[in-house]
Amino acid sequence: MSVYDTLKSLNIELPPVAVPAAAYVPFVQTGNLVFLSGHIAKKDGKAWVGQHGKNISTAEGQQAARAVAIDLMGTLHAAVGDLNKVKRIVKVMSLVNSTGDFTEQHLVTNGCSELLGQVFGPQVGAHARSAFGVAQIPMGACVEIELIAEIG
Repeated sequence: MSVYDTLKSLNIELPPVAVPAAAYVPFVQTGNLVFLSGHIAKKDGKAWVGQHGKNISTAEGQQAARAVAIDLMGTLHAAVGDLNKVKRIVKVMSLVNSTGDFTEQHLVTNGCSELLGQVFGPQVGAHARSAFGVAQIPMGACVEIELIAEIG
């Protein structure tokens, strides 16, 4: 099954690449690696605002991270032209807007990691990962995630 068949079966439509909000580009390719800039969580087209441990739950954060994964796949599609060219999701780095006593950043990030695994399958979608708690993210977003992929 192609990646696009899987996306269709999950009722996921890939968004276009978002216009960068600052002085950077959405992706850079060097050799067979594609580096995607951090994508913030969005809800209804606006920053999905919240701080874990204060006013957003882990479960809601997982949904926000899942939404980021969809945006990342849209950017990856724009970068490589065909998601079936992806040989491996190499690394995901997640920044979770958190209070000092919130300790479930890894669970929030699962929202992204699990969707990538579901869409790309275990051979391609399994990836190395970091999940950090941070005091703030641009625009007050609850999650920001970046991704590195290998293409064939």
